[in-house]
Parts: sequence; C-alpha cells; structure tokens
Amino acid sequence: MTGRMEELAHEIVRLQQELDREIERRRKALGWSLKARLVEFEHGIVAEHKRLRMGVTQFIAQSSFRTLATAPVIYSLIVPFVLIDLWTSLYQVICFRAYGIPRVRRRDHIALDRGHLAYLNWIEALNCTYCSYGNGVVSYVREVAARTEQYWCPIKHALKVSSAHARYGAFLEYGDAEGYRARLESFREALRNDKADPS
Repeated sequence: MTGRMEELAHEIVRLQQELDREIERRRKALGWSLKARLVEFEHGIVAEHKRLRMGVTQFIAQSSFRTLATAPVIYSLIVPFVLIDLWTSLYQVICFRAYGIPRVRRRDHIALDRGHLAYLNWIEALNCTYCSYGNGVVSYVREVAARTEQYWCPIKHALKVSSAHARYGAFLEYGDAEGYRARLESFREALRNDKADPS
C-alpha cells in the first residue's frame, strides 16, 4: 500500500470512530444504553413504546396487496439462509482449523435484538428478526469469505468492486507479481494473528 493509501485508510478509521461516537450520542438521546450485550431503556420509555405499538389487525389492514402477496416469497429465503449459515459454520470449523485461521465469531454478525422492541407488534418483530438474521448471515459469510480470500488470493481486482470487504484495502495491487510472491506468506501470517493488513 502506498503512503497516500495508508493515509486514506487511517482517515477512514478515524471517521468510523467519529461516526461511532455520534451514534452513541444518539443512543443516549433516545434513552437507551447497551450493557453486556443487553439493551436498557430509561424509566418510562418502554411504556411509551407500548403505547405507540400498532395492533396486528390494523397493521394487516394497512398492508398493501403487494406486501401480502410477496410475503411468502420473501420468507422462502429462510431455507437458503439457514443452509448457508450451517454450511459456512461447518466450512470454517474444518478449513480454518486446518490452516490456522481464527474462526469468525457468528454472534459478532448476527444480532437478533430488534424483535424485542415494545413498539413493534408480533408481525413487525418477526419481520425485523428475519431481516436481522438474513443480513447477519450475509455479513458472517462475507467475513468468512474475506478471510479465505486473504489466505489464498489477497490481490485487488482490476475492475472496481462495489462495497469491498474491510480486508480488501490492504490487498496487493492487481499485477504486482513480485509483491504476491514476496508477501503472500505475510498475509497468511497476519490472518493467523487475526489482522487484515500484514504491514
């Protein structure tokens, strides 16, 4: 990575930390905090949330025909999500152990907390849980794939990649044959030490 690229990478990290601080300020403004992975609301907020919950009958009555008709198709994805979740877990138990790659913690990617919000009726809570699971599985699979890519092929693409994973920025430039031969093992060693960047 060039000096300018490193500067930009550090700036991205700084901005992410600033965003995290801003998110924390917003959490406090909404009256909740996180303690040991459990959400705590300030006194009286849960009662207000319950007051704002829409009944299931009203929720269904306000739903469009399109929403009701496509719901079974949307929920049908649960089968491939569960299968890829299970297969990815098995994959990393076997392959990551064989290569000394630290396993991805599934719980760091799949958070099923939104279904507990008191202002959601049971259908909305189920929808939120489903979306949380689906997006969590995608995030989990992406990190497993990113670690696999770092181990076997830490090379950037010639074509622009939209929303590349966090490890991608440290990869070798496309066409850097000498760097690949000289640094492949350092990428693998960095991965064994659970780092994206071997430098």
